[in-house]
Amino acid sequence: MKQATVFKYEAFSNIPDLGNPAGIVFNGDDYSDEEMQMIAEMAGYNETSFLCKSGEADLRIRYFTPGHEMNLCGHATVASLYALIEKGRLQADQTYQIETKAGILPAKAAERNGRVYITLEQAPPQFLPFTGDKEKLAASLGITAEDFHSGLPIVYGSTGIWTLIVPLRSLKASRNMVPDNAQFPAILRDLPKASVHPFSLETVHPESDLHGRHFSSPFSGTTEDPVTGTASGVMAAYMRQYGGSAAECLTIEQGQEIGKDGKVEIRITEENGEMNIKMTGTAVYAETINFQLP
Repeated sequence: MKQATVFKYEAFSNIPDLGNPAGIVFNGDDYSDEEMQMIAEMAGYNETSFLCKSGEADLRIRYFTPGHEMNLCGHATVASLYALIEKGRLQADQTYQIETKAGILPAKAAERNGRVYITLEQAPPQFLPFTGDKEKLAASLGITAEDFHSGLPIVYGSTGIWTLIVPLRSLKASRNMVPDNAQFPAILRDLPKASVHPFSLETVHPESDLHGRHFSSPFSGTTEDPVTGTASGVMAAYMRQYGGSAAECLTIEQGQEIGKDGKVEIRITEENGEMNIKMTGTAVYAETINFQLP
């Protein structure tokens, strides 16, 4: 009977159970697409990454939620590179080319204060207008439309994965949200498979610049992502595009409402009018689980 070993790592934290869990399968080439999906469903993490050989890059990573495959996942990429370095399969202080369904992206590993940090360059940011009903969107989040920030627009954004960026008036509004994810596809009529990423300018930690939450598409089989790398990247780009921010480095916190306490560093540079988004985080090993495939 075929088996699968899944290594659980927590990204964006150095303390187990406080970051965003990702499952990692080192021998991804041993499994079919159907088996990868089955393993991700059994593992139950927001994303499980399968590390595969690549003919175009240093390695290929495929990302699966319990419900479907994703083009890219920031926290699972950080966890995967960290795990490979921890196990001696890759070296720190080098840059690796990672093949994903969002393209080939460079990821730099570097030591800082005795820990390995992974910096991932995301895809160029894209934005699309939200044309749905704001009242229905608010109701699906368990808040009212008055809780939306009046000076910032609600838009779809992507640095590899589309999400709806929803600016809030206050941290209180973020804490009050109780999402009904099943309502999202009908409200997000332009991109019905997108996730929803509310954020506030108020933060829990004084050293943080933005506070986010991330609610999954109902197609993914999960409800809330504790700490989200790709959404943090596009949220920082959003602040440059719509919020008038000139900051080159932003610290984004997420997960506090659900007993997590993760932080993502985002660096923004511009060249020839195009934003370059880089996300940095660390990870920590949590546990190993073995599954028997039917």
